[in-house]
Amino acid sequence: MPKFIKFISVFLAFSLLASCQAFKPKKVDTRDIPVNAQERAKKNIKEGRGVTLGGLTGKRSTTYEFSTANPMWRASLEILDFLPLTTVDYSGGMIVSDWYNDSVNEKEAIKITVRFLSNEVQTNSLKIIVHRKNCNKQNNCVVKKIDSKIEEELTRTILAKAALLERESKKK
Repeated sequence: MPKFIKFISVFLAFSLLASCQAFKPKKVDTRDIPVNAQERAKKNIKEGRGVTLGGLTGKRSTTYEFSTANPMWRASLEILDFLPLTTVDYSGGMIVSDWYNDSVNEKEAIKITVRFLSNEVQTNSLKIIVHRKNCNKQNNCVVKKIDSKIEEELTRTILAKAALLERESKKK
């Protein structure tokens, strides 16, 4: 049995040493490697060293839009900055405020939800929902969705601000 263990350990040692030579890094001239990451990726794909999934889906390009480039998103955050926000999800297209009440009536609070239906600056690109919470003296609360002028005013204000931001970005 000890001879067998010695044989196995010698065999493993030679195997490891032999495999190290196979993965030895090759010398590369850095003048041949593009500095730009996209050019490097294209070169790697041409040489068969890269992987792309673009050909599988049929799409050849992707357009990413970040929140700083979306005037509707920026305008909504600027207009709703007086509210405490609980959910701000750009990828999901939603802004949800926390319950907000003024100092006049502490038993009544509102919550505002803004849903983005598209990135265009249009009235049908936003859906604003307002909920009202009324609590009695025993802190039993009733929450209802309400139709109020707040929705219309917020929509109008957000669209006006978004149009302004969009105009400014086009000037640049």
